[in-house]
Amino acid sequence: MGEKSKTTLLFSSSVILLFFSLSAAVSSPFQLHSLLLRPLPSAPVLSWQDSDLPFNSLVETSDLDTVNSNTSLGLQLELHHLDALSSEETPERLFDLRLQRDALRAETINSLVSKAVPRKHPRAPGRRPGFSSSVISGLAQGSGEYFTRLGVGTPPRYLYMVLDTGSDVIWVQCSPCKKCYSQSDPIFDPTKSRSFSGIPCGSPLCRSLDSSGCNHRRMCLYQVSYGDGSVTYGDFSTETLTFRTNRIGRVALGCGHNNQGLFVGAAGLLGLGRGRLSFPTQTGRRLNRKFSYCLVDRSASSKPSSLLFGDTAIPRTAVFTPLLTNPKLDTFYYVQLLGISVGGTRVPKIRPSLFKMDRDGNGGVIIDSGTSVTRLTRPAYIALRNTFRLGSSNLKRAPAFSLFDTCYDFSGKTSVKVPTVVLHFRGADVSLPATNYLIPVDSSGTFCFAFAGTMSGLSIIGNIQQQGFLVAYDLAGSRIGFKPNGCA
Repeated sequence: MGEKSKTTLLFSSSVILLFFSLSAAVSSPFQLHSLLLRPLPSAPVLSWQDSDLPFNSLVETSDLDTVNSNTSLGLQLELHHLDALSSEETPERLFDLRLQRDALRAETINSLVSKAVPRKHPRAPGRRPGFSSSVISGLAQGSGEYFTRLGVGTPPRYLYMVLDTGSDVIWVQCSPCKKCYSQSDPIFDPTKSRSFSGIPCGSPLCRSLDSSGCNHRRMCLYQVSYGDGSVTYGDFSTETLTFRTNRIGRVALGCGHNNQGLFVGAAGLLGLGRGRLSFPTQTGRRLNRKFSYCLVDRSASSKPSSLLFGDTAIPRTAVFTPLLTNPKLDTFYYVQLLGISVGGTRVPKIRPSLFKMDRDGNGGVIIDSGTSVTRLTRPAYIALRNTFRLGSSNLKRAPAFSLFDTCYDFSGKTSVKVPTVVLHFRGADVSLPATNYLIPVDSSGTFCFAFAGTMSGLSIIGNIQQQGFLVAYDLAGSRIGFKPNGCA
């Protein structure tokens, strides 16, 4: 055989092999999930028993267990979504309000990371008390999506408190109010609590605040200003918190006499961030800096979500990824996302470098309970979206909706098959249920891909993608765990 014939044969063989390889790749089926189609959830009915405590949520604490600094225990609470405080709204209106809050929160978190400022210190005694309205603390926007009920003071007054992994400072509205927003329960009156105590200006607790001041009695004042214009300030104090039959004393919190902004319905906020004044950090010896939550998919279940503190909050069967530290902000929970799979195959263009945090603290990935929709850096999102569209090309498309650019018309159907989605964290592969990334957005059968792109370098894993997982925060072990079907 001549040299020319050999070359022609080799070329033909290569073309044939390439053809079959491409054909196999194209015809290779995507791994699929079944998605049961459920409508937008209505506002849940809020029925809460204050641990069977008598006297209209007021109780003497002589029969309660006091948790001291040398005691380790577990605490469990019910969580409810903020929609429960807006029972008169339609499902469509509730979803619209949720997306509005979500956009504002994501914008604020990005703003705080990019504009992190040096820590402010207390004013010297004798200087005029008060705060600059331009001060922005190192905290995330405070309108978290879930709340619980706990007792404040002695005897405890039970109040609704928003829980937020993107905030540190604990605070409640207090009388007398210079300006307070409307809340479901009576305003907390510190003069009626035997355990309320002010904090001196020069104390380490006061110096731990991002923004603090002193009143004329040289007692500590606090202020937390959020990026949306919301603000709370007042006396920084210590108080007893009661969790059903357990009480925890000397918890530092803000007693807010001037509170304005998007703090709808709840009496205050329980900060679950990583900072020095958050509840997990303050109760480190008593609850071992461990907590977990499981957020229920409200379209599929009427049972409440749950929050657990202590050693029992960390399940052995979870998969864990290490926590990273941002040198600018100590509040947020940073993790390392290495890639994403769609239909059983890694998306090639989603590289670890797209999620890397640089030396200055820019970029990276955080897990956040108060953000609903997961935001990915724009290149990562586009690659994810395009791959998902390819795997769902047989499904009828619908127009874009709000921040969602990939939507489908499932009207008249009860279930569909959709490509699988897996988040690959360092050491932990998290396979999402289909309901965690294709969600209803109206009452006409429109479902949208529940991810969004961001021009910011910071990616945020939101609570829609966390639904159904027990998400375990082990601060002592510097790790976060994920256990599927954790709400059972």
